[in-house]
Amino acid sequence: MDAKGRTSLPARYRDVLVAAGEARIVITSSLEPCLVAYPMREWLAFEERLAKLPSFDRAVQKLRRIYVSGAIECDVDESGRILIPQTLREHAKLAKEVVWAGNGRYAELWDKGSWQTAFETTDDERVEIATRLAELGL
Repeated sequence: MDAKGRTSLPARYRDVLVAAGEARIVITSSLEPCLVAYPMREWLAFEERLAKLPSFDRAVQKLRRIYVSGAIECDVDESGRILIPQTLREHAKLAKEVVWAGNGRYAELWDKGSWQTAFETTDDERVEIATRLAELGL
């Protein structure tokens, strides 16, 4: 990330955007200390799913506040960079080195040190995760 808060979108993400005919992405804060980046089409689908959830559910309200209210549309410039607003950089504690982590329909943007910490799991956590994934049928 440069001093102005710009970061390069990895080439594979740019290729996906170009293939979809999109030049903008939506970036927002996450429940974790990172940012979430959606292609516009995926963001709109996410908002549609979110709109169908019960509006008086506290978890849904909180998710809307965290995800939707802080969402910013970002243009990808000719050099393949996007400008991350200061408030979002602060949320994710983004510094010089950042990590783009693919996550299916969206990507996460992490500070490199935070990513390394978040990526670490104990043996007990791995067992717990494996058990939960088996419950979900994965």
